[in-house]
Amino acid sequence: MGTKTRSKKKTILLSILIPIALILALIIGYFLYLILSYHRVGDQPSLEIKNAKTAEAAPATEYKLLSYNIGFCAYTPDFGFFMDGGKGSRAKSADAVNEVLDGINALVRTEDPDLLLLQEVDKRSQRACKVDEDAAFTEALPEYTSVFAVNWDCAYLCYPFTKPHGSALTGIKTMSKFKIDAASRVELPVEKSLMKLIDLDRCYTVSRVPTANGKTLVLYNFHLSAYTSDGKIAVEQLNLLLSDMKREYEAGNYVIGAGDFNKDLLGNSAEIFGVSGEYGWAQPIPEGTFDGTGISLVAPFDENDPVASCRNADGPYDPAVQFRVTVDGFLVSDNVTVKSSAVVDTGYAYSDHNPVRMTFTLNP
Repeated sequence: MGTKTRSKKKTILLSILIPIALILALIIGYFLYLILSYHRVGDQPSLEIKNAKTAEAAPATEYKLLSYNIGFCAYTPDFGFFMDGGKGSRAKSADAVNEVLDGINALVRTEDPDLLLLQEVDKRSQRACKVDEDAAFTEALPEYTSVFAVNWDCAYLCYPFTKPHGSALTGIKTMSKFKIDAASRVELPVEKSLMKLIDLDRCYTVSRVPTANGKTLVLYNFHLSAYTSDGKIAVEQLNLLLSDMKREYEAGNYVIGAGDFNKDLLGNSAEIFGVSGEYGWAQPIPEGTFDGTGISLVAPFDENDPVASCRNADGPYDPAVQFRVTVDGFLVSDNVTVKSSAVVDTGYAYSDHNPVRMTFTLNP
C-alpha cells in the first residue's frame, strides 16, 4: 500500500473520529455541568415578608383560601408540556405570560380569598421568558402580605433541542390579607439517584398568622414531587410535612396546608372523569397516612358536578381524551372546621391546573 493511500485513509478516519470525539466531549461535559451545578437551596428559617405594614391580625370569622398551581403562566389550553408527552417547553412570549398573569389576577379579584397560596411562580426562568411573576403578583395585589420561597433553582436544560426549556428559578408564594408574623422554608427529601436532576429541589413554607383570639394560624404551602422513579418520594415528603403539622397542632395552633400533592386525592380519578391511562405520578395516598396525626385531608369534589383540578398536559386540552385528576387540595387540623371545598372550573384557561377553594372557621 502506498504512502499516499495510507495518508488518505488516515485523513478520512480522522475526519470521522474528530467530530465524534467532539460530540462525545460536549455530551459528557454537559452531563458533568448538570451534575456539578445541581444544588439544594436548603432550610431558610426567616423569609422576607412583603407589604407587612398593611396587615392586621386575622379576625375570628369565616375564611376563604384559594390554592393554585399556575404552571409558570405558560399552560394555556393549547399548550402541551414535553415532560408530560406534549411538545411545548416554554411560554410563547413575555406578552403571553403577562396576559396569563392578568387573567389569574382577575380570577383572584373575583374569588377575593383571604389567603392565596400559589405554586410554580417563576422569577427569572427562561421558560417564562424571564418575567418576574413573584413581583407581578405582589404589585397587582398590594392589599396582601406575601412570602416567597424558591422551590427549585435548576441548571440550563437543553431539551427539547428546537426550543430548550432553559434554566428555571421557581417557587411558592403565600399571600394573606392578614399579618404574617414570621415565615420559613423547610427542605423536603428528594430522589437520591441521578433522578434528582429531574426531581430537582422541593420544599414547603410555613407562614405564621396571628388570630384575634390570641392563637396562631400556621399556613403550609407545598408542591410535592411528580417526576420520580416510582412515586414513593412524594409519600416521604408528605410524611415529613405531616409530622411538622402535627407538632404545631399539638402546640395548640390552628394548622392548614394547601398545594399540589401530585397524588390522586380522590383515589379513582380515572373512573370519575372517564379517561384512564398509566400515570405513575398520580398514585393514591396510601391508607393510614393521616392516622394519629390530628390532620385530615380535604379533597375538593362535587359529586353532582365533578371537576378535576389537573389535566395531563400531553397536548392541547381535550376533555374527550385527556386524563384528568384531582391532585390539589388541603390539609387541616382537627381544630379547624371546613365549611366547603371545591375545584374552581376555569377550563384550564391559565394553567394545567384549576384552582381549589376552601372556606373554614377556627374552633374556639
